[in-house]
Amino acid sequence: MSSADFTYDHVGATREPGSRPPGFHPLHVRTRLGEGHEVFRQAAEALFGWEMHRELGLGVSAGAERAAPDVDVTLTLAGVVRAPCRVVWTVEEHRRAGWAYGTLSGHPESGEESFVVDRTGDGTVWLTVSAFSRPARWYARAGGPATRALQLAYAHRYGKALRHLATRGIPQD
Repeated sequence: MSSADFTYDHVGATREPGSRPPGFHPLHVRTRLGEGHEVFRQAAEALFGWEMHRELGLGVSAGAERAAPDVDVTLTLAGVVRAPCRVVWTVEEHRRAGWAYGTLSGHPESGEESFVVDRTGDGTVWLTVSAFSRPARWYARAGGPATRALQLAYAHRYGKALRHLATRGIPQD
């Protein structure tokens, strides 16, 4: 993977919680998905298989069926806005699974976003969306605070979408 292909330095910085390069806006949203191993398993599968993004109605054109380092993916919003990215890291552990992608040329923003599902000691399953970004295209710059509000809204929507996917077929109390 060549860092020259990315639209920002500090590739992989989302691996370190709270890490954000200077000049970038932070984003951090944590959503409770449910409880138990099956919720965790289904959430991880939906996350790695791009289902979470599709659940939001985003178009997904990926170089592989599953997120993995160096896999390119282009997300399309409303059939108009294209957002090319590349997966920069993944983690698959007993109680933690996720990945991050970084922006490539043509993306409205410059930066990185991670999606990590973890199962705490009490069995609660969470999705954490963390990102750092700044506008890269004129329309993202023109949007100013509205662009950041849209990113925050999408981070919350990711949580709702993944909760729906992770709890399919699981009886709720």
